[in-house]
Amino acid sequence: MYIVESYPFAVFLCFITMLCWGSWANTQKLASKSWPFQLFYWDYALGIVILTLIFGLTVGSMGGDGRSFITDLAQADWRSISLAILGGVIFNLANILIVIAIDIAGMAIAFPVGIGIALVQGVIVNYIGDPVGDPLLLFGGVGLVAVAIVLDAVAYGKMEGGNTADKRKGLIISIIGGILMGLFYRFVADSMATDFYAPEAGRLTPYSALFVFSIGVFISNFVFNSVAMYRPLSGQRTTYSAYFTLGTPKLHFIGILGGVIWGVGMSLSIMASDQAGFAISYGLGQGATMVAAFWGVFIWKEFAGAPKAVNTLITFMFIFFMLGLTLIVLSKL
Repeated sequence: MYIVESYPFAVFLCFITMLCWGSWANTQKLASKSWPFQLFYWDYALGIVILTLIFGLTVGSMGGDGRSFITDLAQADWRSISLAILGGVIFNLANILIVIAIDIAGMAIAFPVGIGIALVQGVIVNYIGDPVGDPLLLFGGVGLVAVAIVLDAVAYGKMEGGNTADKRKGLIISIIGGILMGLFYRFVADSMATDFYAPEAGRLTPYSALFVFSIGVFISNFVFNSVAMYRPLSGQRTTYSAYFTLGTPKLHFIGILGGVIWGVGMSLSIMASDQAGFAISYGLGQGATMVAAFWGVFIWKEFAGAPKAVNTLITFMFIFFMLGLTLIVLSKL
């Protein structure tokens, strides 16, 4: 299997992760114009499975280092498989909540608040499990990101118009989703071998862990997304039959593409973790909040017509995010 061998390249992969994780929700925005986000989400989950399987059969099976994808799956013990599946289940619940928040509040608020909280909590949880990097720089960067989250929430609260109850609802759902999102990565990390070159027996290597994780996402979708379909927190109720009657090849492609984009980000983040450490790898990837906020502000115009004070807060939000991410990168140099 392919193994990342340098920290600078690992950082580069983490920045690609950041772009992927901050951009996949654009596919939801495109698809939601034509059908409910719950139906989009089925294709999204399928896209993650497809991508991780392709990664496993290609880069996860090339070269002589570590264990190849199929061999690794065959030797994995139940504990490792359970941890990776549990990571997928927790991620799926968190992500569905954030998708719902996007539907209610837009990308410019749901991502910075939800994923920003996940970044702060996830870095702390993963650093405790795998203490890599200068803690002063690492947590200093996380602190700056936390400031950026607060600024974004304040800016959103100052926006005129809109339903106050919907604003509050979107914020609350984003916060709950963010707390859950900060937990899933640690379970996937704990399912994997500590040495990718000579992996311990029974433990998973990155590519097999990613695939098992994706199975957890897809299977849990039958519970979480079914609830979202028939008991929606946002939007209209929909049914399984609507997936087949309303879906077009274009709509299915958009959803699968969203899952593939997110899956690429997750795969590169896990690949980079051997050199960067799980806390830094996860933290940089969740800089996706800044990317998503960029899409929400400049492309989807979610803050169009905002008062000057709001635009000032958004500007400082971006500044604090960038400073925070810089410190996270420097924490291992």
